[in-house]
Amino acid sequence: MSKDTLPESHDSHGTEVAAHGDPFADPGLPAHEPRRTDIDERAAKRAERQVSLLFILSMLSTVGFIASFVIFPIDKIVYIFPIGHVSALNFSLGLTLGVALFCIGAGAVHWARTLMSDHELPAERHAIEADDEVRADVIEQFKTGAAESGFGRRKMIRNTLIGSMALVPLSGVVLLRDLGPLPEDKLEHTGWKEATKAKPIQLINMNTNEPMKPEDIVVGSLSFAKPEGLEEDSHEFQVQIAKDALMLIRIAPEDIKDKESRDKGFEGILAYSKICTHVGCPISLYEQQTHHALCPCHQSTFDLADGARVIFGPAGHPLPQLKITVDEKGYLVATGDFDEPVGPSYWERSR
Repeated sequence: MSKDTLPESHDSHGTEVAAHGDPFADPGLPAHEPRRTDIDERAAKRAERQVSLLFILSMLSTVGFIASFVIFPIDKIVYIFPIGHVSALNFSLGLTLGVALFCIGAGAVHWARTLMSDHELPAERHAIEADDEVRADVIEQFKTGAAESGFGRRKMIRNTLIGSMALVPLSGVVLLRDLGPLPEDKLEHTGWKEATKAKPIQLINMNTNEPMKPEDIVVGSLSFAKPEGLEEDSHEFQVQIAKDALMLIRIAPEDIKDKESRDKGFEGILAYSKICTHVGCPISLYEQQTHHALCPCHQSTFDLADGARVIFGPAGHPLPQLKITVDEKGYLVATGDFDEPVGPSYWERSR
């Protein structure tokens, strides 16, 4: 390429003006104009205080976020003009967290626009791989930028920025704690845990809502039961039945392969959890000739004559079995809880 077609060269501060008549000439950088904070120390101090004020507001907002979480009950409704009726907790959490994040961003922008160096530094195009000289130049520029930002010299800004950045993550910790109550040992037990030998709980037929007797269950049949006192119109019914639901079958005692399972039953009547140990689907398909129960969701198959052992499918555990007997009136009752948690596995499962 001829030198006549190349753009004219200029120095880095744009002091040279492009030649007239050349539309492709590099116009250069405009002359640098100092800001007021560059030439007036009082203006610089005022800007420094403004930046620090924003960071302090961020810290106060974070403290307000945590205080709101503690002070306002979750069901408190307030009227906020012009929004209307809103949850006091949600409104205060959103407002304080928004202000905290905004003040950090606004403070950083204000700091950069008023106090950090704004000298334009043109970078020449070069090969992607930097040589030692370029790397040394970049490191030197970084050190110069860090020094000119005043991060080390302006201790008020540095300290308030560190304080605001350190407090903001606490909002996330509070939100994580608010995901819900801790499960504690709720997954370990069911509603049958209230049953004792002195005070057993009757098995209630879920179709007739009547207590069940052994003669109500014929060999080869499948029945579903719930604990006595659990009513379908109660507020907690759906939560409780998801763990308490029973599947009752009756097998000729000589056909029961597992002795422990036979001992937990009563005259061939076995009470298993209805909740599949894979993902918790209710099991409702029973084949009386093979004594196999099939989960309709993922086809896990359990042998109810052999301790509900898994013979097919993704389930990882046998169905838990509830020990049953009869009371003095001849009704089927439970005298305790399942020996292991019902439903799918989870990290803290002990058995």
